[in-house]
Amino acid sequence: MTQRFNGKVALITGAASGIGAATARLFASEGALCVLADISEDGAKALAAELGDSAMAIACDVSKQSDVDAMVQAAVDRHGRIDILFNNAGIGSFGTSVELTAEAWETVIAVDLHSVFYACHAAIPHMPRGSAIVNTASISGLGGDYRFAAYNAAKGAVVNYTRALAVDHARDGIRVNALCPGLVDTPITAGFHDIPGLKEDWTRRIPMGRAAQPEEMAHVAAFLASEAASYVTGSIIVADGGATAHTGQPEIAQFADSPTE
Repeated sequence: MTQRFNGKVALITGAASGIGAATARLFASEGALCVLADISEDGAKALAAELGDSAMAIACDVSKQSDVDAMVQAAVDRHGRIDILFNNAGIGSFGTSVELTAEAWETVIAVDLHSVFYACHAAIPHMPRGSAIVNTASISGLGGDYRFAAYNAAKGAVVNYTRALAVDHARDGIRVNALCPGLVDTPITAGFHDIPGLKEDWTRRIPMGRAAQPEEMAHVAAFLASEAASYVTGSIIVADGGATAHTGQPEIAQFADSPTE
Protein backbone atom coordinates (compact mmCIF):
# COMPACT_ATOMS: atom_id res chain seq x y z
CA MET A 1 0.00 0.00 0.00
CA THR A 2 1.14 3.54 -0.72
CA GLN A 3 2.59 5.22 2.36
CA ARG A 4 1.43 8.78 1.71
CA PHE A 5 1.74 9.73 5.36
CA ASN A 6 4.83 7.84 6.45
CA GLY A 7 6.13 9.53 9.61
CA LYS A 8 3.57 12.34 9.43
CA VAL A 9 1.93 13.43 12.69
CA ALA A 10 -1.85 13.56 12.27
CA LEU A 11 -4.04 15.09 14.97
CA ILE A 12 -7.68 14.09 14.57
CA THR A 13 -10.60 15.36 16.64
CA GLY A 14 -13.80 13.37 16.94
CA ALA A 15 -11.56 10.39 16.28
CA ALA A 16 -13.37 7.65 18.15
CA SER A 17 -16.16 6.99 15.67
CA GLY A 18 -17.62 7.78 12.27
CA ILE A 19 -15.56 9.82 9.81
CA GLY A 20 -12.86 10.47 12.39
CA ALA A 21 -12.25 6.79 13.14
CA ALA A 22 -12.32 5.83 9.46
CA THR A 23 -9.80 8.56 8.66
CA ALA A 24 -7.55 7.56 11.55
CA ARG A 25 -7.49 3.97 10.31
CA LEU A 26 -6.65 5.12 6.79
CA PHE A 27 -3.94 7.53 7.92
CA ALA A 28 -2.39 4.91 10.19
CA SER A 29 -2.44 2.29 7.44
CA GLU A 30 -0.39 4.71 5.33
CA GLY A 31 2.24 5.37 7.96
CA ALA A 32 0.87 8.29 9.98
CA LEU A 33 1.52 8.77 13.68
CA CYS A 34 -2.03 9.41 14.83
CA VAL A 35 -3.09 11.50 17.81
CA LEU A 36 -6.70 10.55 18.50
CA ALA A 37 -8.76 13.11 20.38
CA ASP A 38 -12.34 12.53 21.44
CA ILE A 39 -14.69 13.43 24.25
CA SER A 40 -15.01 9.65 24.74
CA GLU A 41 -11.71 8.68 26.32
CA ASP A 42 -12.65 4.99 26.21
CA GLY A 43 -13.45 5.23 22.50
CA ALA A 44 -10.19 6.98 21.71
CA LYS A 45 -8.19 4.47 23.75
CA ALA A 46 -9.89 1.53 22.06
CA LEU A 47 -9.01 2.88 18.62
CA ALA A 48 -5.45 3.66 19.68
CA ALA A 49 -5.06 0.08 20.91
CA GLU A 50 -6.35 -1.14 17.55
CA LEU A 51 -3.90 1.02 15.60
CA GLY A 52 -0.89 0.10 17.72
CA ASP A 53 2.03 1.89 19.34
CA SER A 54 2.15 4.62 16.70
CA ALA A 55 -1.19 6.01 17.97
CA MET A 56 -2.01 7.89 21.15
CA ALA A 57 -5.39 8.76 22.69
CA ILE A 58 -6.39 12.03 24.32
CA ALA A 59 -9.64 12.86 26.07
CA CYS A 60 -10.74 16.27 24.83
CA ASP A 61 -13.89 18.38 24.98
CA VAL A 62 -13.27 20.51 21.90
CA SER A 63 -15.75 23.15 23.09
CA LYS A 64 -13.24 24.12 25.81
CA GLN A 65 -10.14 26.02 24.76
CA SER A 66 -8.17 24.69 27.71
CA ASP A 67 -8.87 21.11 26.60
CA VAL A 68 -7.85 21.88 23.02
CA ASP A 69 -4.67 23.63 24.15
CA ALA A 70 -3.79 20.58 26.26
CA MET A 71 -4.54 18.27 23.32
CA VAL A 72 -2.18 20.14 21.01
CA GLN A 73 0.52 20.34 23.68
CA ALA A 74 0.31 16.58 24.28
CA ALA A 75 0.76 15.94 20.55
CA VAL A 76 3.73 18.31 20.38
CA ASP A 77 5.29 16.89 23.55
CA ARG A 78 5.23 13.43 22.01
CA HIS A 79 6.10 14.19 18.40
CA GLY A 80 7.54 17.71 18.30
CA ARG A 81 5.21 18.96 15.57
CA ILE A 82 1.85 18.49 13.83
CA ASP A 83 1.80 17.80 10.09
CA ILE A 84 -1.92 17.18 9.62
CA LEU A 85 -4.76 18.69 11.63
CA PHE A 86 -8.17 17.17 10.95
CA ASN A 87 -10.81 19.26 12.71
CA ASN A 88 -13.58 16.70 12.53
CA ALA A 89 -15.43 16.78 15.87
CA GLY A 90 -18.99 18.01 15.68
CA ILE A 91 -22.54 17.65 16.90
CA GLY A 92 -25.94 18.16 15.30
CA SER A 93 -28.94 20.10 16.47
CA PHE A 94 -32.64 20.34 15.73
CA GLY A 95 -34.83 23.38 16.02
CA THR A 96 -35.73 26.72 14.51
CA SER A 97 -34.34 29.91 15.98
CA VAL A 98 -37.54 30.24 18.00
CA GLU A 99 -37.41 26.67 19.29
CA LEU A 100 -33.70 26.63 20.21
CA THR A 101 -32.59 27.78 23.62
CA ALA A 102 -29.62 30.11 23.83
CA GLU A 103 -27.75 27.33 25.64
CA ALA A 104 -28.38 24.85 22.83
CA TRP A 105 -27.29 27.41 20.22
CA GLU A 106 -24.10 28.21 22.10
CA THR A 107 -23.25 24.52 22.56
CA VAL A 108 -23.50 23.79 18.84
CA ILE A 109 -21.47 26.87 17.93
CA ALA A 110 -18.83 25.97 20.52
CA VAL A 111 -18.42 22.36 19.39
CA ASP A 112 -18.76 22.87 15.64
CA LEU A 113 -17.11 26.27 15.15
CA HIS A 114 -15.16 27.53 18.15
CA SER A 115 -13.33 24.21 18.33
CA VAL A 116 -11.89 24.74 14.85
CA PHE A 117 -10.50 28.12 15.86
CA TYR A 118 -9.13 26.77 19.14
CA ALA A 119 -7.30 23.93 17.38
CA CYS A 120 -5.92 26.10 14.59
CA HIS A 121 -4.86 28.81 17.05
CA ALA A 122 -2.93 26.28 19.13
CA ALA A 123 -1.61 23.99 16.39
CA ILE A 124 -0.48 26.29 13.57
CA PRO A 125 2.64 27.50 15.44
CA HIS A 126 3.74 23.84 15.54
CA MET A 127 2.96 23.05 11.89
CA PRO A 128 5.95 23.09 9.51
CA ARG A 129 5.84 24.08 5.85
CA GLY A 130 4.04 21.43 3.84
CA SER A 131 1.45 20.83 6.56
CA ALA A 132 -2.27 20.57 5.93
CA ILE A 133 -5.47 21.36 7.79
CA VAL A 134 -8.75 19.69 6.86
CA ASN A 135 -11.97 20.94 8.44
CA THR A 136 -15.12 18.85 8.38
CA ALA A 137 -17.89 21.24 7.37
CA SER A 138 -21.10 20.00 5.69
CA ILE A 139 -23.38 20.66 2.78
CA SER A 140 -25.50 22.17 5.57
CA GLY A 141 -22.91 24.95 5.57
CA LEU A 142 -23.66 25.66 1.92
CA GLY A 143 -27.44 25.95 2.16
CA GLY A 144 -30.27 25.96 4.64
CA ASP A 145 -32.12 23.00 6.13
CA TYR A 146 -35.42 22.84 7.92
CA ARG A 147 -34.90 23.23 11.68
CA PHE A 148 -31.12 22.99 11.56
CA ALA A 149 -30.54 26.67 12.31
CA ALA A 150 -27.58 26.36 14.68
CA TYR A 151 -25.89 23.61 12.68
CA ASN A 152 -26.34 25.55 9.43
CA ALA A 153 -24.85 28.65 11.02
CA ALA A 154 -21.86 26.81 12.52
CA LYS A 155 -20.99 24.85 9.40
CA GLY A 156 -21.43 27.90 7.17
CA ALA A 157 -18.94 29.69 9.38
CA VAL A 158 -16.50 26.78 9.16
CA VAL A 159 -16.68 27.00 5.36
CA ASN A 160 -15.70 30.65 5.27
CA TYR A 161 -13.22 30.37 8.13
CA THR A 162 -11.50 27.68 6.07
CA ARG A 163 -11.07 30.17 3.24
CA ALA A 164 -9.72 32.83 5.60
CA LEU A 165 -7.23 30.37 7.09
CA ALA A 166 -6.07 29.33 3.63
CA VAL A 167 -5.42 32.92 2.62
CA ASP A 168 -3.68 33.83 5.86
CA HIS A 169 -1.37 30.82 5.97
CA ALA A 170 -0.59 30.03 2.33
CA ARG A 171 2.76 31.84 2.61
CA ASP A 172 3.53 29.75 5.70
CA GLY A 173 3.28 26.66 3.53
CA ILE A 174 0.13 25.43 5.29
CA ARG A 175 -2.80 24.36 3.14
CA VAL A 176 -6.36 24.52 4.51
CA ASN A 177 -9.42 22.90 2.94
CA ALA A 178 -12.88 21.84 4.01
CA LEU A 179 -14.75 18.60 3.45
CA CYS A 180 -18.51 18.99 3.04
CA PRO A 181 -20.24 15.64 3.39
CA GLY A 182 -23.90 15.03 2.81
CA LEU A 183 -25.65 12.17 4.57
CA VAL A 184 -23.12 9.71 6.04
CA ASP A 185 -23.88 6.53 7.96
CA THR A 186 -22.35 7.42 11.34
CA PRO A 187 -23.46 7.14 14.98
CA ILE A 188 -24.65 10.78 14.77
CA THR A 189 -27.08 10.03 11.93
CA ALA A 190 -28.09 6.55 13.09
CA GLY A 191 -31.02 7.92 15.08
CA PHE A 192 -32.59 9.36 11.93
CA HIS A 193 -33.06 5.86 10.58
CA ASP A 194 -35.43 5.02 13.44
CA ILE A 195 -37.93 7.61 12.21
CA PRO A 196 -40.36 5.81 9.88
CA GLY A 197 -39.89 6.80 6.26
CA LEU A 198 -37.12 9.34 6.88
CA LYS A 199 -34.19 7.30 5.58
CA GLU A 200 -36.09 6.39 2.42
CA ASP A 201 -37.09 10.00 1.78
CA TRP A 202 -33.58 11.27 2.49
CA THR A 203 -31.81 8.83 0.20
CA ARG A 204 -34.43 9.40 -2.50
CA ARG A 205 -33.21 12.99 -2.68
CA ILE A 206 -29.61 11.87 -3.28
CA PRO A 207 -28.92 11.12 -6.97
CA MET A 208 -26.66 8.21 -6.00
CA GLY A 209 -29.54 6.84 -3.95
CA ARG A 210 -27.68 6.09 -0.73
CA ALA A 211 -25.84 7.53 2.23
CA ALA A 212 -22.05 7.63 2.20
CA GLN A 213 -19.92 5.34 4.30
CA PRO A 214 -17.39 6.96 6.66
CA GLU A 215 -14.56 5.35 4.72
CA GLU A 216 -15.59 7.27 1.60
CA MET A 217 -15.21 10.56 3.48
CA ALA A 218 -11.88 9.37 4.88
CA HIS A 219 -10.48 8.98 1.38
CA VAL A 220 -11.46 12.55 0.50
CA ALA A 221 -9.87 13.87 3.70
CA ALA A 222 -6.74 11.84 2.97
CA PHE A 223 -6.45 13.34 -0.52
CA LEU A 224 -6.73 16.86 0.88
CA ALA A 225 -4.07 16.08 3.50
CA SER A 226 -1.71 14.46 1.00
CA GLU A 227 0.94 15.79 -1.35
CA ALA A 228 -1.39 14.94 -4.24
CA ALA A 229 -3.30 18.09 -3.21
CA SER A 230 -0.17 20.25 -2.98
CA TYR A 231 -1.77 23.11 -4.97
CA VAL A 232 -5.21 22.82 -3.36
CA THR A 233 -5.98 25.31 -0.62
CA GLY A 234 -9.07 27.26 0.32
CA SER A 235 -11.22 24.69 -1.45
CA ILE A 236 -14.58 23.50 -0.22
CA ILE A 237 -14.87 19.91 -1.37
CA VAL A 238 -18.39 18.52 -1.55
CA ALA A 239 -18.86 14.76 -1.20
CA ASP A 240 -22.60 14.26 -1.10
CA GLY A 241 -23.59 11.72 -3.77
CA GLY A 242 -24.85 14.55 -5.96
CA ALA A 243 -27.35 15.97 -3.47
CA THR A 244 -26.36 19.62 -3.96
CA ALA A 245 -25.99 19.16 -7.72
CA HIS A 246 -29.75 18.74 -7.90
CA THR A 247 -32.01 21.80 -8.08
CA GLY A 248 -34.69 20.03 -6.07
CA GLN A 249 -37.17 20.11 -8.94
CA PRO A 250 -39.08 16.89 -9.71
CA GLU A 251 -38.01 14.24 -12.20
CA ILE A 252 -40.63 15.16 -14.77
CA ALA A 253 -40.24 11.97 -16.80
CA GLN A 254 -41.62 9.94 -13.91
CA PHE A 255 -44.88 11.79 -14.31
CA ALA A 256 -44.85 12.37 -18.06
CA ASP A 257 -44.51 8.64 -18.72
CA SER A 258 -47.39 7.78 -16.41
CA PRO A 259 -50.83 7.06 -17.86
CA THR A 260 -53.21 10.00 -17.56
CA GLU A 261 -56.95 9.85 -17.18
